[in-house]
Amino acid sequence: MAGSALETYLNDHLAGAMFGSDLAEQIRARTEETRIGDLMASLAQQIEEDRQSLVGLMERMGISQSQVKQATTWLAEKASRVKLGGMTAAETGLSMLMALETLTLGVAGKRALWAALSAVEGEHPELNAAELDVLISRAESQQRLLERERVEAGRTALGGDVGGTALGGDERRSTIAAGRIGVAGSIVCAR
Repeated sequence: MAGSALETYLNDHLAGAMFGSDLAEQIRARTEETRIGDLMASLAQQIEEDRQSLVGLMERMGISQSQVKQATTWLAEKASRVKLGGMTAAETGLSMLMALETLTLGVAGKRALWAALSAVEGEHPELNAAELDVLISRAESQQRLLERERVEAGRTALGGDVGGTALGGDERRSTIAAGRIGVAGSIVCAR
């Protein structure tokens, strides 16, 4: 079995991958038959495949999955569904921005995971440099796609009068800060 630092690190990322996979699917389901829905259909599948790659890697390394972290992540994901659902039209734009921002941060973390594993590949025979290079490249592609969508969602949510109730500078900053606290809480709960 691998050392405890690697076990903790991979289980933390597996919890994040579970949250990310569920969030990508949630965005896809909420945006069916739209341009972003079509993009998310492919992306949600890729993110799930990446999660399965991590599960396979952990199995090859003899690292068991932490049931506590998975249960905590499951609860955080369910809480995010409540937060993202049942919003007014004005809040829906902000909700999409926050969901895409959270997913973008998760993919950045996933890319960092693959890069960290690539750096120690020579010390662990179960790691495959070519496989890690493909996973890094795929994460970078996902980051570019999500960043474009995140910026566009930001323009929509924050750029102007949404339903006759444009947020002023202070209101907008307070709303964004509150959303980030909720996202950060979800991420912390996953750890």
